[in-house]
Amino acid sequence: MPTDVVLPPRPDRAPERARTASERHRADLYDAYAALLSPASAYPAGRYRSTSEIADGLKRLRRLILTEGIPDVPGRPPLRPRIWKLMLKVDHLHAEDYLRYVASGPSSVSTKIKNDTFRTLATDTQFKGRVKEDMLIRLLEAFVWKNHGSERDGLPFTYVQGMNVLSAPFLYTMPSQLEAFACFSNFIERACPLYVQPTLVGVHRGLKLLDRCLKIVDAELYDYLRSKNLTAELYAFPSVLTLCACTPPLDEVLQLWDFLLAFGAHLNVLCVIAQLILIKEELMESPSPMKLLRTFPPLQARPVISITLALAKDIPEDVYAELIAHPVA
Repeated sequence: MPTDVVLPPRPDRAPERARTASERHRADLYDAYAALLSPASAYPAGRYRSTSEIADGLKRLRRLILTEGIPDVPGRPPLRPRIWKLMLKVDHLHAEDYLRYVASGPSSVSTKIKNDTFRTLATDTQFKGRVKEDMLIRLLEAFVWKNHGSERDGLPFTYVQGMNVLSAPFLYTMPSQLEAFACFSNFIERACPLYVQPTLVGVHRGLKLLDRCLKIVDAELYDYLRSKNLTAELYAFPSVLTLCACTPPLDEVLQLWDFLLAFGAHLNVLCVIAQLILIKEELMESPSPMKLLRTFPPLQARPVISITLALAKDIPEDVYAELIAHPVA
């Protein structure tokens, strides 16, 4: 287990009578997460966890994320950065490399980057208060230099449309730009490399799969949208491209990303369908449903996750296999 996910000792608890049942639940839940993230206290000196113990710990952590979400307890170190790093297998930070990339200055796609960064989550004042445009530019330029002149598994990486939005949750969540860069790089290169190829091949595969899956899980809604000549390419491109990070509010996006980082970016396709199902009645009653779909309603992470899990059970195995593979192969 990487040392950078070890939490500091827990502060003394407030008297039990001074806390509500909800506060006690969050504190107890925090302790459950902390125990999984800080195995050192559970094992004697020199004793390392076995592969099966690590796998069991990750299963328990994923189950907690699914059922409880990640608790935010005032006065305690935030858990989300540590959990995201764990899920993305960020166990080493290479500060010298990052500083070298930053020192390389503007890349050949610098203009393209700056054309996008100024409008990243532009209406979210909380995001704008924490993440400045120069931070986005620095991270994205560094990513371009990191991959300049090289390929990973036969795939080239540079800046493409949507990467500014995909980088935003990492810069907002992580304590440092170095950690945000490490998480962003691993996420792009391992979780959804086909989403950021020049042709956005993974995104277009995801949109086709969205149509196929919608037809399977809700043929009535699919047929109605098709009767209006609406396909996923027309209404769901931003949501698939950005893994729903384009739909506010940001705190709900972060909860949805907890789920996606724990269980797989491929599930975002079903998350978009879940958002359609939440507004199915309005869509079916509208003579022009595209007016509703131009701007999706505010994201509701927990209902979306719940519906997504139910939808996944209805997808045939062969289609689900395509769903798993579409961002990466």
